[in-house]
Amino acid sequence: QVQLVESGGGLVQPGGSLRLSCAASGFTFVTFDYYAMSWYRQAPGKECELVATIGSAAGITKYADSVQGRFTISRDNAKNTVYLQMNSLKFEDTAVYYCSAGNGNYWGQGTQVTVSS
Repeated sequence: QVQLVESGGGLVQPGGSLRLSCAASGFTFVTFDYYAMSWYRQAPGKECELVATIGSAAGITKYADSVQGRFTISRDNAKNTVYLQMNSLKFEDTAVYYCSAGNGNYWGQGTQVTVSS
């Protein structure tokens, strides 16, 4: 059973930074590096938004326009972990952030990010 566990969320002031981590485990027939990994977020009263995706092998990345230039997704396949470095945080970045493997095959439980002064 694949499990994804996010960490690193918290309270931060506008303009600050956070780094989220998502540790994956439980792979059997395929390994972590087979999967593209994504970060999503959901703010209260809003739809779930795809924030960033990183490809399986080549590490190709894609970002939502709202975070382009401020967020960086990366992965360490040796540690089965994907990261989301978030800089220049804004009030509107407040949300629960989830990591996902593949095309929504697996999801973590989420970590809360609150940007507030």
